[in-house]
Amino acid sequence: MNNEVLIPDTGSEEVSSRGQTQLAQPQQQSLRDAVEHAMENYFRHLDGQMVTDVYDMVLSEIEAPMLEVVMKYTRHNQTRAAQLLGLNRGTLRKKLKRYGLL
Repeated sequence: MNNEVLIPDTGSEEVSSRGQTQLAQPQQQSLRDAVEHAMENYFRHLDGQMVTDVYDMVLSEIEAPMLEVVMKYTRHNQTRAAQLLGLNRGTLRKKLKRYGLL
C-alpha cells in the first residue's frame, strides 16, 4: 500500500504567456515534499538567527491541524479518530487537550 499523500499546491503563481498573465495550473505534491519545502523556506528566512526546539515546533504545526481535520472527518467521534490515527483513545484525548480541541 502506498502511503504517499498528495496534496494540491494552491499557489496562484502567475505565468506570463505572450504578454498575457495567467494563473498557473495547480500542481500536486506529496505531504512530505510540502513539509520539506516549508522547512527549507523556514531556514532560508532565519537570516542567521539561532533557533531551538524546531522538532517540537514542526510537530505542533502539523499535529494540530491534522487533529482538527481528523475530528471533523469523524464527526468528533474520538474512538473512530483514534482508530484512524492508530492511537490509543487516551493518547488522542491528551493531544486534543494540548491543542485546545477538547
